[in-house]
Amino acid sequence: MEYEDSLTTEARNPRSATIDQMSALEIVRLMNDEDARATSAVLAEATAIAAAIEAAADRFRRGGRLIYLGAGTSGRLGVLDASECPPTFSTPPGMVIGVIAGGSAALTRAIEGAEDEADRGACDLADLDPTRLDLVVGIATSGRTPYVLGAIDHAKGLGITTVGIACNKPSLLGSRVDIEIAPIVGAEVIAGSTRLKAGTATKMILNMITTGAMIRIGKTYGDRMIDLTPTNEKLRIRSRRMLREIAGVDDATARELLAKTNGRLKSALVAALAGVDAATAQTLLDRNGGQVRRAIEAARDRIG
Repeated sequence: MEYEDSLTTEARNPRSATIDQMSALEIVRLMNDEDARATSAVLAEATAIAAAIEAAADRFRRGGRLIYLGAGTSGRLGVLDASECPPTFSTPPGMVIGVIAGGSAALTRAIEGAEDEADRGACDLADLDPTRLDLVVGIATSGRTPYVLGAIDHAKGLGITTVGIACNKPSLLGSRVDIEIAPIVGAEVIAGSTRLKAGTATKMILNMITTGAMIRIGKTYGDRMIDLTPTNEKLRIRSRRMLREIAGVDDATARELLAKTNGRLKSALVAALAGVDAATAQTLLDRNGGQVRRAIEAARDRIG
């Protein structure tokens, strides 16, 4: 039997066998019901996803990177998640990197045969000069994409920790990586169209990995995105608003605190909540891994 014949992502879904005879409303209801299965499939992989979050956070703390590699929809989702980290968490562009088979042109059109080149995957990863400080995540819905397998093999040869995200299990990708994440979403409503449930599950997992890792390294305070760079008036207003709401100060005080901390909201928060000056606030943050809560607790312990 051909390997492709055993992939659940290539199977036919009996619930959608007559989808071409359904009304628009019936199609919506069927697809929504099927998409709900993606959520359950992701939840079943919670332990593995949590392990990937901790691995990414550990690399970030040590100056390493998170590198996604994929082809087609998988590659596009990796590039999308990476590109959204700088505006959301004020990360440098090179902290989370998305690589897609076929290069940037593949973001908007299919590049025939790009996913079949294992050597290209290895070369594209090698071009980034990866080290053991990095975490390499291969994304391949089928779990067998040569481009991704080639990149993973190259990473393993360098002793780099690897994560594999596939919607089939067992898979060639899963057998090669240190952390296997395999949400089994089942057959798509359009056979083999893995941009549907498989794509949804993959996007959810990537959201969890980067968001979870950023939270773990102190990019948020509660549910607030506090590690922002106030490069425009909108962000300056947002910084003042969060400082007012979290620290309970008036707008004039918020402006003064942000001026003294060169616009750094995290430092201003520590200064306001711990009752220390701007320089001490930054020192406390530096000594406590950028974590606002830990910095405040350290200040209170010192005072006590």
